[in-house]
Amino acid sequence: MSLPDFLAAWLGAWPEPPADLTIVGSEERTKPAWDGRPTVALGVTDTLGRGVISVPPDRVNAVRALDDLTKGLPQALGLPDHVWFTGVFRWATHRVDLPEAGTWEPADGPRLPDWLRPFGGDVLVTRDPASGDYLAGVGLKRHNALGIEISVGTEPAARGKGLARRLVAQAARDILDRGAVPIYLHDPANTASAHVAEASGFPDLGWHVHGLGRFPRT
Repeated sequence: MSLPDFLAAWLGAWPEPPADLTIVGSEERTKPAWDGRPTVALGVTDTLGRGVISVPPDRVNAVRALDDLTKGLPQALGLPDHVWFTGVFRWATHRVDLPEAGTWEPADGPRLPDWLRPFGGDVLVTRDPASGDYLAGVGLKRHNALGIEISVGTEPAARGKGLARRLVAQAARDILDRGAVPIYLHDPANTASAHVAEASGFPDLGWHVHGLGRFPRT
């Protein structure tokens, strides 16, 4: 499956190639996302700033009338306590054959950290071979059948061993085998996450993801 197909389903539209920045209304912004809560504003832009910002259909006109999205969007969407943020948007198109580092376990299984549980389904986990303690893991944000986002975390004592990149590459291979697009998003300031992405087959092509969030998160 292609990236444009995924973006069209995720955002509600994706011109190919994108022309300028388009505000669209999509019912997807009113439905529960992977975590059970609606994502009321979502956007993706390419290296030239062209792309799509997706909002609920009843808010399109208000958002299109804004002179400055970054300042006016929270109010236009009725979320004045939120801020507009931009992250790095990466995707993988080919397999990176790093050694496997984990096994798939139910997200509600025993001895897993709390951050992995909301992903549901199966999560990819590395455990200490002697004690069985959790060392690192991957959760999947199943946005739709066409694209799945990878989130990874490693315990401080297990960092520096290449577990994160091996887990991400392993998860990406599984997603590609399903015929979906593996997605990896991160804060531009998170250099560690950027290194993991590069090593596991997710190049930085200058694309960005945009959304609303409350910081600090609650």
